[in-house]
Amino acid sequence: MLRYFTLLICLFVSSVLFAQKNVNIPAFTGYAVPAENDEDLFFNKKDSSVEWKDANQKIEFHFFIRDTGTININLLAKNPFSGSTILLEIADKKFPVSIPKSNSYKICKAGNIHITQSGFYTVTLSANISANKSVATIQSLQLNGDAVNGIHFNAKPRRNAASVHLKYSVNDSNKVTQFYNELTVPKGFDHLHSYYMACGFARGYLGIQVNSENERRVIFSVWDAGNEAVDRNKVADSNKVKLMVKGEDVFADGFGNEGTGGHSHWVYPWNTDSTYKLLVTAMPDTITRTTIYTGYIYLPELQKWKLIASFKAPKDGKYLRNLYSFNENFSGVNGQLQRKAYFGNQWIQLNNGKSIELTEAKFSYDATAKAKDRIDFGGGVENNKFYLWNGGFQLANAKFGDSFVRKENKQRPIFAWTKNADSLSQSKKDIAEIYKAVEAKKIDTTGSINGVFYKIIKEGNGNLVNLKDTVTVFYKGSLLSDGSVFDQTKDKPAVFPLSRLIKGWTIGLPMCKVGGKIQLIIPSGLAYSIRTMSTKIPINSIMVFDIEVLEAKR
Repeated sequence: MLRYFTLLICLFVSSVLFAQKNVNIPAFTGYAVPAENDEDLFFNKKDSSVEWKDANQKIEFHFFIRDTGTININLLAKNPFSGSTILLEIADKKFPVSIPKSNSYKICKAGNIHITQSGFYTVTLSANISANKSVATIQSLQLNGDAVNGIHFNAKPRRNAASVHLKYSVNDSNKVTQFYNELTVPKGFDHLHSYYMACGFARGYLGIQVNSENERRVIFSVWDAGNEAVDRNKVADSNKVKLMVKGEDVFADGFGNEGTGGHSHWVYPWNTDSTYKLLVTAMPDTITRTTIYTGYIYLPELQKWKLIASFKAPKDGKYLRNLYSFNENFSGVNGQLQRKAYFGNQWIQLNNGKSIELTEAKFSYDATAKAKDRIDFGGGVENNKFYLWNGGFQLANAKFGDSFVRKENKQRPIFAWTKNADSLSQSKKDIAEIYKAVEAKKIDTTGSINGVFYKIIKEGNGNLVNLKDTVTVFYKGSLLSDGSVFDQTKDKPAVFPLSRLIKGWTIGLPMCKVGGKIQLIIPSGLAYSIRTMSTKIPINSIMVFDIEVLEAKR
């Protein structure tokens, strides 16, 4: 009766730090290798044991031993069939363990080892002999002896590695419109159920994910307003994030269960040891209290940027803030594996166009680490890049709040938007939309030149405009999609060096003479393309400009 009472205490203890010479490590804290396909079939929820049926799988238990000395190792197990033998391995020692035929748990003796140094240790169980439908049902791994004093293991069912974060040092007064980061996952650290997030901010995050054995993704999500944490159907429309536009072949929908919001992902086979450039932008509107957030990734194999998605967030109207990165293990079935990622060359751009390199970040972690359920995590600086790692059962090399500093490398990013990854397909869509508008008599054209459609409304009496001219014009800019006006001159004309304007103007305006009027229909690729330039101009917008040329000076 006393032994049974002691067993119950060990099974339900919530602390992971023990100071006694008898320790039971619950079986549900172990890991199957290969990972189980269905946790509900692998774990017996009634007593939190492991139903071990696949003889090709192994079971691992991980723990940290502080003290030296002897440890005696046993299993508490049962099997309704006879003839099952398990091989238990630890620290280069091997012990065959016979599992007696029984419908109740029995202590199955393994053997003793002598611990000569502190550190993480792994017990591996493999099916030595199993001719039946079950290898064993294991209740716990039993350890006793001098060396178990102060032993550490995760006694909770959640087997995920702790999530770890970098928070970048940015002055809150900065009006940040762009956050750029470079992300590299080294070979061997790209395990299934991993999310490496490069560009996080107060309302969302952008990064890359290992979603399955055959699928990898780029993920960009933005949270709704309000406090609903689970069900997006309960979120009021006024609080919901709205999808503005998404890139070619990008999936977009809502999400829940970790807050709610707008989600987008693009299936993309990213590679280890390749550096990926990621960017998020913010376009706030203080009048409507909304902000348009947009996520991009640069594809090194194409040397082009790819639009993931653009979302309008309600009850916002703010710039990018609380900038951060993280490593996450989002399923516990392989939480014993180590994940690692490098984050380098961080930059922000302010609303006045000024660029600032970020060279300092603070280290933090999630509730799993705060509760000391897991102590295997860390980060730092290597080769002038920040790095994060989690899992793998190695001792932590960083503390909560540690500050990491790298040197400036002064490699400010350059963005070329017009020739983006989807520019060819978007160009075809734009041309089709323009022809449809012509057929519907929404617009009229005299002709086209280098992709820009135009109509001479009034012949001028002066010289043709030259690309090198500074022009004085009255103009009105509207969207082909709905005719809404996004910009126009009023009482006074505008004066521009033509060569500094969008490409559609530099191509189309030289078709007009001074004193004349022209209408330009400009496909998105010759305008702002996938850039978010204004809350009034959606990404990939076809623009219509009505222009009167008053003067042109060389």
